[in-house]
Amino acid sequence: MHASIFNDVIGPVMRGPSSSHCAAALRIGRLARDLMDGALEEVLVEFDRHGSLPTTHDTQGSDMGLAGGLLGWEADDERLPDSMQHLRDAGVSIRFTIVDAGDPHPNTYRLTLRRGAETRHLRAISTGGGMIQVLNVDAFAVPMAGDCYETLLWTHQHDPELKRHLMAFIPGATLREHAAKGAHLMELQTDHPVPDTILGPLADRFQIHTLKHLRPVLPVLSRPGASAPFTTCAALLEYDAGRNTPLWRLAAEYEMARGGLTEAEVLARMVDLVRLLRRSIAQGIAGTQYDDRVLGHQSGRFQELMQGGRLLDGGALNRVILYVTAIMEVKSAMGVIIAAPTAGACAALPAAVIALAEARGLGELEMAKAMLAAGVIGIFITTHWSFAAEEGGCQAEGGSAACMAAAALTDMAGGTLAQSVAAASMALQSMLGLICDPIANRVEAPCLGKNVMAASNALACANMALSGYDPLIPLDEVIETARRVSGQMPRELRCTALGGLSITPTSKAIEERLATRKASACGACSCAPALASP
Repeated sequence: MHASIFNDVIGPVMRGPSSSHCAAALRIGRLARDLMDGALEEVLVEFDRHGSLPTTHDTQGSDMGLAGGLLGWEADDERLPDSMQHLRDAGVSIRFTIVDAGDPHPNTYRLTLRRGAETRHLRAISTGGGMIQVLNVDAFAVPMAGDCYETLLWTHQHDPELKRHLMAFIPGATLREHAAKGAHLMELQTDHPVPDTILGPLADRFQIHTLKHLRPVLPVLSRPGASAPFTTCAALLEYDAGRNTPLWRLAAEYEMARGGLTEAEVLARMVDLVRLLRRSIAQGIAGTQYDDRVLGHQSGRFQELMQGGRLLDGGALNRVILYVTAIMEVKSAMGVIIAAPTAGACAALPAAVIALAEARGLGELEMAKAMLAAGVIGIFITTHWSFAAEEGGCQAEGGSAACMAAAALTDMAGGTLAQSVAAASMALQSMLGLICDPIANRVEAPCLGKNVMAASNALACANMALSGYDPLIPLDEVIETARRVSGQMPRELRCTALGGLSITPTSKAIEERLATRKASACGACSCAPALASP
């Protein structure tokens, strides 16, 4: 699967504090629901003791997202804050445990799903920005990303005749076979639902004893044979062949090839996202409320002082700061935001693009083009590294956002293709090694300041690139360096709430105060998740 701008970079549209926790868990939950034909009685969720989830699953939205997914909801459903109670009201018992599983990925979900006599197992990981990868279904190694329709057929043994019939009756399907412990599983991947009118007769004839349909959870589906024109910055420059094509147009050409869309469809999708972002900004400035949060409403006061000329003269940068704050406050109040590229770094890119476009008198189409330009830079990052703070610290989130925003602003200002990628390189270079240490284990602070820093960095690097500053190191080499640095960072500094500001006495006191408030509000009700350690 090639990454998609709308799947992997600018998205998902969601509620919750963290895309790699809430949105990803919701997508895993939706696949788990389909694996049980939409009916569940018991769910056991296991987290590896040495991963990131034992200390973050409650406060950063994994529980909420997983419950919403098990209910079949979308990531922007307004009921998400109460999803755990809704799940229990639906008669589903859910339990969380901490185990010594030795999972290599820090964001690993092990689910045991039961209904009557049926039990299924699913193991999946959150890879950053709401993206997921299913690793196992039962004992079978079945890699799935949620980007297509999955039809799973359990048979007693390999049957070449069944395979021949499947490929004949379902043209264009990708078929994989998996074997484990004397059992056999056939996996069909398609870009459309496979009707039971085809599978029913085959099930009777070939002794298919179990059949499951898993629907896609990503907005842009993968197509058999689809290709990408480039996946590195060097390849993009070679593809351009000196024509100096605007970066946004190259991004559109990438997404057209990847997703089978027209340029008009690509632009329309991004314009819709820009409009959603502008509504979020307005909502944030107007004021938001939510009990379980660290910071209150601050953007309204900033706007008041800015409009009254009572702040230091930052030019358009003050508008950027205002918009960053507004988006972050909407996120913290469980409002609708877009992970761009993640929820923790959701504000830097859109705030910079929208604020500076408004300052230049540009409309939503130009904003959308700038977001596309950012998106293709994000493709290079997610293809060869990660947006997940659990893997790379905040350099993977804020650093990536700054990198993408710098290219977007340069392209929007009419810079050359070379200047756009130079701006991206300089922005990421200056944010290597940035740790992830959310205060009170909430994705608010120092996340707000880091989003402001990322947006400010992007503006500075865009102007530097437009002035002909030399980045020295090519963008691909900077991305590779960031990946290597992430592997050298201590686990405690990568979004585990075990290092940095997250373990200061004040942070712990705030966390305890919020936990006490939440417990008092819940009382003895069943909405608090059960957590046990064997």
